Amino acid sequence: MLTILGFVMIATFLVLIMMKKMSPIAALVLIPALFCVLVGQGGQLGDYVIKGVGDLAPTAAMLMFAIVYFGVMIDVGLFDPIVRGILRFCKADPMRIVVGTAVLAAIVSLDGDGSTTFMITVSAMYPLYKRLGMSRIVMTGVAATANGVMNTLPWGGPTARAATALKVDAGDVFVPMIPALGVGLLAVFFLAYVLGLRERKRLGVLTLDEVLETGTRSETVLVEAGSGTTTTVVGGGSGAGRTGGTGTGKALGGSGSDGGGTDATGDDGTSGDEGFQGLDPHRATLRPRLYWFNAGLTVALLTAMIMELMPIPVLFLLGAALALTVNYPNMAEQKARIGAHAENVLNVSGMVFAAAVFTGVLTGTGMVQHMADWLVGAIPDGMGPHMAIVTGVLSVPLTYFMSNDGFYFGVLPVLAEAGAAHGVSPLEIARASLVGQPLHMSSPLVPAVYVLVGMAKVEFGDHTKFTVKWAALTSLVVLAAGVLFGII
Repeated sequence: MLTILGFVMIATFLVLIMMKKMSPIAALVLIPALFCVLVGQGGQLGDYVIKGVGDLAPTAAMLMFAIVYFGVMIDVGLFDPIVRGILRFCKADPMRIVVGTAVLAAIVSLDGDGSTTFMITVSAMYPLYKRLGMSRIVMTGVAATANGVMNTLPWGGPTARAATALKVDAGDVFVPMIPALGVGLLAVFFLAYVLGLRERKRLGVLTLDEVLETGTRSETVLVEAGSGTTTTVVGGGSGAGRTGGTGTGKALGGSGSDGGGTDATGDDGTSGDEGFQGLDPHRATLRPRLYWFNAGLTVALLTAMIMELMPIPVLFLLGAALALTVNYPNMAEQKARIGAHAENVLNVSGMVFAAAVFTGVLTGTGMVQHMADWLVGAIPDGMGPHMAIVTGVLSVPLTYFMSNDGFYFGVLPVLAEAGAAHGVSPLEIARASLVGQPLHMSSPLVPAVYVLVGMAKVEFGDHTKFTVKWAALTSLVVLAAGVLFGII
């Protein structure tokens, strides 16, 4: 009976969030609470939730302060020179432009937010693609796949969800996966190189002077700037014009009188994400005199994380506090920066604490154990010791056809329990579950992908047809590398 109720609870959760009948946070709380009552253990609901919250508090803290830290780094302009450097590197060579798209998407993905990554990447690169007549589907495919690999960062979501669902440390999941993810990122760069060569063969190589009829030497970089009117201002690199202003959420760029831009908000012209605002290089949040301090602090923070000098939540807590104090010593400025990123912090941390109800009920009532016992019986004995590889293969289609919440909170615990029966570590299962992320970022269930195709003026169906095969191949490359390195 518990087996059937467990699968019904997971199915109900998946259907409701996939059909957008409930938000993930509401579904994570209300559905397990209902099923806890149905199995006759409603009196223990409070105990299950409190235990779950205690287990997940470190993960929530890590996500909260990582979002604040990288949000502040974008505000102070840490990534602005990188964006400008990539634009200068690209020039008017299609191959360089595609590779630059992959590099830019990977770098900006450090903030852990797909929407931010796609807005910055498309805003910076779109004018070059448009002027050269390059395929914008190549741009969206490369950007989505690169972001998918980088989405496995502990503060990006999937790693935190996997660690949350299996009650393991996010650092123990992510750090050993770095070599395999590095191979996956190299695969994306190689893919970008090959696709770029195809575009170069089709279009040839021009100079910017041949491409741009007129131009001014100004550049503008998209940054996150809290709530308010959405305006995206883009510079098209060397020789690119600058178009800006406030108002309706347009992403503009290109050269001269022709903005060469794209509607950042989709075909209907409405604001796609009112949490972002394009500001000029002289925005008030910039701290150019502290650039090297911020760069050094970021390198030191990532190094300490990789070396596991302290728990990741502690590192980001200290890093965020130090970044805010040094860059914005005024209390009002600090509050403004925290407020600018509060929505992202609340959404992510709220999801983690809501997950405490789901995982707590699933585990506390014994449903996970009964479901795992059934699953173990259904898996051939010869496959049991290879449950990590099975999990990796399953993660590719399952994370595409369902949300990360559904997969990591609904399916992964069952796979982990089945693997545990054959001696497979939950850490291996958690790592294997990450390999499907390159494909997941092009899933129709990912809101950020609509920002990507809307800004690039690409049909979602066309993007899917082009991207799925390359993203799935990248996922399998990560899985193969993980097995080769003995991580999975």
